[in-house]
Amino acid sequence: MSNTLHDLSARELIAGYRERTLSPVEVTQSVLDHIERWEPHLQATWLLRPEAALEQARASEARWQRGEPLGPLDGVPTTIKENIATRGDPMPAGTAAVELRPAEADAPPAARLKEAGAVVVSKTTMPDYGMLSSGLSSFHKLARNPWDLSKTPGGSSAGAGAAAAAGYGPLHIGTDIGGSLRLPAGWCGIFTLKPSLGRIPIDPPYMGRAAGPMTRTVGDAALMMQTLAQADARDSMSLPAQEIAWSSFDVSPDHLRGLRIGLLLDAGCGLAVEPEIKAAVERAARLFERAGAIVEPMRPFMSQAMLDGMDHLWRMRSLVDMNALKPEQRARVLPYIREWAESAAGFSGEQVFRAFSQFHTTRVAAVAACAKYDYVISPTSPNAPAAAEMPSPTNDPLRPLEHIGFTVPYNMSEQPASSINCGYTTNGLPIGLQIAGHRFDDLGVLQVSRAFELIREPQRPWPQPPGE
Repeated sequence: MSNTLHDLSARELIAGYRERTLSPVEVTQSVLDHIERWEPHLQATWLLRPEAALEQARASEARWQRGEPLGPLDGVPTTIKENIATRGDPMPAGTAAVELRPAEADAPPAARLKEAGAVVVSKTTMPDYGMLSSGLSSFHKLARNPWDLSKTPGGSSAGAGAAAAAGYGPLHIGTDIGGSLRLPAGWCGIFTLKPSLGRIPIDPPYMGRAAGPMTRTVGDAALMMQTLAQADARDSMSLPAQEIAWSSFDVSPDHLRGLRIGLLLDAGCGLAVEPEIKAAVERAARLFERAGAIVEPMRPFMSQAMLDGMDHLWRMRSLVDMNALKPEQRARVLPYIREWAESAAGFSGEQVFRAFSQFHTTRVAAVAACAKYDYVISPTSPNAPAAAEMPSPTNDPLRPLEHIGFTVPYNMSEQPASSINCGYTTNGLPIGLQIAGHRFDDLGVLQVSRAFELIREPQRPWPQPPGE
């Protein structure tokens, strides 16, 4: 059993702890041993602290022996994305330009996980300022995809996606402002939920920014939501406290019967969908139909102008941030990010205003397009993962976001959207299916995702460290 403890789900671990057939210390040691085998190849972690993790695990084991667990995640190995503050730890945001200062407090997601007794094994890596869909960073080592080490795990939750797929324990948390949870989930074959804005409080809050669970199963994501979705005053956009029966995620395929599902195969902007990805999503749509859902093709609602506007405002935001740096700090920023940001130097006030306006235009378009459907399914990404060394799929700093056309609208519309594996390319790389719901219907998205998890084609074994 000790060789497979790292592969057990959080729900299985909690059941074993409750029955005293599993030990948090043995589980954490198994995860640490597994990370030791994988990490020279993946480079997904930062601040990996085996002794601190084992100390937390021993405390958890003592609580379980007394029958007094702290919460629903007590003793479960967990990782936290580097840009989610943990007290006493610096937060470089993926870039060598930042002065490292210890955080004064845990950000809300980290605080909730610790309060629930989760064993924080490590933090996970990300690219500079979280503005890349890759694991390329001027601060961290290059993160890679466990399915194919020559490929990117995606980003910006790069390390978290790789860690979840590789089995660095069952629970991981990342962040998403344009697809940074769903893109690595899709490219690493795992599950994630980008919740409704404010469902999981985050600090600092920002327009469209969300934290979310990254797991191998829908059930483990629902278990994390039970802990993470609690109001916190530090997030000025956090939703009011609400009793949500997260455990009711576990529906049967019959749950899909009668649901009206929009099928979106063209984002209306950015990269064209690769044929293998389109075919996999179409196969998924047929599975929905066989389960009794009503699937209707959708016309694209995004436009290149919307995508470009958001890109241009983010460039200006990053340029302002970089202008505040000392010259020697600015020189340490990843050159690709620097070139991308500096391209905004000549923007006029009118250009910036028009760029900003596209965020609201996108929001209105997304809500209107989804209104007549219960849920919308689409590719998570139009393309399979690029080479690990590439900062973006286009490798062009003036066209850096051409792959987020399916994901970014739901950040702006504040709608929940998941990514779940729906197939593989001929090269064996995972393909993500995005499932989006109406604002606040986070549980509904989990339920539809669970139903699809039950009816999808058989999944391939998780990748193993080279040589095993």
